[in-house]
Amino acid sequence: MLSRSAQSLYWLGRYLERAGNLCRLLQLQSESLVDRPVREIHFGWNRIYKYVQRDPPGGEIQLFGDEEYVLADSFALADDMTFERTNPSSVYSCFAQGRENARHTRHCISPEVWTCLNASYLRLQQQNMASVWRWEPRAFYQELVTDIETFGGLAECTMYHDDRWSFLQLGRLVERAQGAATLLLSQIDTAIASSQQEFHEEDWTSLLRVFYALEVYNHAYTVAVLPDRVMDLLVSDPLLPESLGRSVGLIGSEIASIGSGPYSRSGRALQRLVGRLSSMINYEWPDEEERVALLRDISGGADELHFLITEAYFDYPIQEPA
Repeated sequence: MLSRSAQSLYWLGRYLERAGNLCRLLQLQSESLVDRPVREIHFGWNRIYKYVQRDPPGGEIQLFGDEEYVLADSFALADDMTFERTNPSSVYSCFAQGRENARHTRHCISPEVWTCLNASYLRLQQQNMASVWRWEPRAFYQELVTDIETFGGLAECTMYHDDRWSFLQLGRLVERAQGAATLLLSQIDTAIASSQQEFHEEDWTSLLRVFYALEVYNHAYTVAVLPDRVMDLLVSDPLLPESLGRSVGLIGSEIASIGSGPYSRSGRALQRLVGRLSSMINYEWPDEEERVALLRDISGGADELHFLITEAYFDYPIQEPA
């Protein structure tokens, strides 16, 4: 297939996966505004902005004791992360970019997939933060999450599983792996930056909910949520759909299905990197204090995956050097 079509499908998958991750975070954050302590709300916003690697409006998020300030700040922050068109990581921007890539590749995706994505984008385009805030923000974000999950299900059921499907899935998986590593590090860095002197179980419980992993955690361990156990589950569990380890394993499967690509040197480097990441997760993931250092290495490798994929399949040289 044409490299520009493959690239558009890859980015379509990335943008929709990114939008889904952000919507789940914003859904939990909007729930916390109802009855959670100011500290927890403050922690959640800082985690979101560290996750998208963007400075909040005003440069930093202040911790006020007055709930009126918290709600006013939350409205501005939610607007920035949802509808702000100059923010490349906002939900609206991700949907708009995803739809544009889908428009370029309508010959590669099924009519059902296009209809689902286009309808979701048009509904989003007709709303703003004021109208969302007036009713129930949680339901708004939940609806967007459902739309994105419906998109994934329709793609699975209606698209022919050839290279077109593999590039779409590859984009989703790379974004999922990068997002998982970045979100875990955001959780850790936010806790360090806030100088917490004690462990707050609710912060890690909300992280499990983002990954749809709370019930799995309770079944595997206990109702007591401990950071090390959470990290073990979200990094190395091979059966959890959103885990880092499962995402890397599926990336390897999709790359094997596609092949090394026109630029075989980058293709081989890509396969080696996937193998190295799998080894770090499956065999080197420690039981002690080295977790954070190794997680940073895994995160760097997940970021490198994108550049090697681009070089191997999209922006490769016309002729390989001797």
